[in-house]
Amino acid sequence: MWITIAILIISAALFANGRIRSDIVALCALCALLIFQILTPAEALSGFSNSVVIMMVGLFVVGGAIFQTGLAKMISSRILKLAGKSETRLFLLVMLVTAGIGGFVSNTGTVALMLPIVVSLAASANLNASRLLMPLAFASSMGLFTLIATPPNLVIHEQLVSGGFEGLSFFSFFPVGLICVTVGTIVLLPLTKWFLSKKGGKDGKKGQSGKSLNELVKEYGLSDNLYRLKVLNTSLLKGKSIVELDVRRKYGLNIIEVRRSDTSQRRFLKPSAPQQMVSPRTQLQLEDVLYVRGSQDKMEQFVIAYQLEKLESASPEEMAKDGKALDFYDIGIAEIVLMPSSKLINQTVKECGFRDKFNVNILGIRRNNEYLLRDLGNQRVHSGDVLLVQGTWANIDRLSQDDTEWVVLGQPLAEAAKVTLDYKAPIAAAIMILMVCMMVFEFIPVAPVTAVIIAGLLMVLTGCFRNVEAAYKTINWESIVLIAAMMPMSLALEKTGASEYISNSLVSGLGVYGPFALMAGIYFTTSLMTMFISNTATAVLLAPIAMNSAIQIDVDPTPFLFAVAVAASMCFASPFSTPPNALVMPAGQYTFMDYIKVGLPLQIIMGIVMVFVLPLLFPF
Repeated sequence: MWITIAILIISAALFANGRIRSDIVALCALCALLIFQILTPAEALSGFSNSVVIMMVGLFVVGGAIFQTGLAKMISSRILKLAGKSETRLFLLVMLVTAGIGGFVSNTGTVALMLPIVVSLAASANLNASRLLMPLAFASSMGLFTLIATPPNLVIHEQLVSGGFEGLSFFSFFPVGLICVTVGTIVLLPLTKWFLSKKGGKDGKKGQSGKSLNELVKEYGLSDNLYRLKVLNTSLLKGKSIVELDVRRKYGLNIIEVRRSDTSQRRFLKPSAPQQMVSPRTQLQLEDVLYVRGSQDKMEQFVIAYQLEKLESASPEEMAKDGKALDFYDIGIAEIVLMPSSKLINQTVKECGFRDKFNVNILGIRRNNEYLLRDLGNQRVHSGDVLLVQGTWANIDRLSQDDTEWVVLGQPLAEAAKVTLDYKAPIAAAIMILMVCMMVFEFIPVAPVTAVIIAGLLMVLTGCFRNVEAAYKTINWESIVLIAAMMPMSLALEKTGASEYISNSLVSGLGVYGPFALMAGIYFTTSLMTMFISNTATAVLLAPIAMNSAIQIDVDPTPFLFAVAVAASMCFASPFSTPPNALVMPAGQYTFMDYIKVGLPLQIIMGIVMVFVLPLLFPF
């Protein structure tokens, strides 16, 4: 028993120290339990097959798809517009919207999504961003509205089921979350005004290597004189190739890209790309939408000559403002600068062969302060010229692998990762609703972990990610390994009698004062441990202790387990206690003492409220 407790204490100290990654510490603890033969290999590895761990992997994928499709950002932006210029209304909306999203998506992902939105809103409202960013982080943890809101919720559900009690429903946490958000909002409203309003939270622009996609579009005027033309059944160019049309020579027009509807029977399994690269061999089909740049007069002549339909009656400037001008789902743009030793110097753009060798188009040339956008095929390139290239993201990546002839400016693939697949947002919303329905309605014979796996697979199969690799990247493997490796620790505590010893100590020390005192002891013990160990690891360790303590005094363990889950999530007194707290620290220019001033009172008040409220919601 004492060896197990020693391993636990050493692990806690290493978690608190932070010099060694938390997943490595957890694996070392797991190895120690194996070396001292406290656990068998099967018992030690049981956490990696636990349904909670598998469910968390699926939730990472589902949450990543919600972000990748821009669904969460779309909802958040529309709701936050309601705030206007009112500081109090903006504060309340940030709390409510963040908590609402946090009820279905991981708190880390919620903060990562909301952080830039809140900073931009604060700037437009001429408000100090530091007043909002710490509440943003705290609200993401307060949104305990659903079973999947945080891993500790799933941990106590699993503990109840394994102990022979009835498991929790999807919305069992809803009243608890409602109270947490209400208390948190009431407490934070004055605390942030007293301690954070005078902080320098202005959001300065960080140094960036390269320009964003929107900056490139604006700089080269790609949205100027841009028109969308649709191929009709009566159109004369249907079935013709781009080289046959020769629109650049005849009309001075440049076809930038083609949007093509998917007509395949395999759309569900493999959706086709909404954008098509334009090459001389591209054959135009019915319903194709051409993105054409050039003068309006020439465009009108082209439309009449080939019987096309002009889709937008609005001006190109309005199209750009509405975000309808250019998208970068599959086809992107990037700048490359020619090296002085390049063999391409003094060759024409046609002779350079970018289209044949790399399947990319040249959209423009920047030479000193001059932008060359017309008759590019016959332009000769000079040393130091910056070429704006267009192609699929994979082909642009190929360009960056050749550093002898040119250098790709910035990080185009990093910019591509920021582009949301917003045309997939309705699909992601439908899948999320389907997942929630399968988890909420008991008449659907699907286990929660199965529902999450189905939702994760559907997100991948319906193209809510660019590729499968992007889905894997959304999974935080450090968290998964940490949880899976720490779960057997609770088994070791029970097997060696350490869990019973700790629960007996709590019961003998506080049990005589009644279940309220015992639950308060469990709550604040969990709250203290969460400041040094991850909330999930703390919940895994304290859940069996809370259950044993309740059983020993012959009361229902449900409120005790809820105390563990809530205390594990409501940790605000340290910037390192939860990832959301750490995420907002640099943007809000917070110090450690800021978290003590604002977070510690909130954490204590929340604990006091929960100790009295939980027994009312879930009687002993």
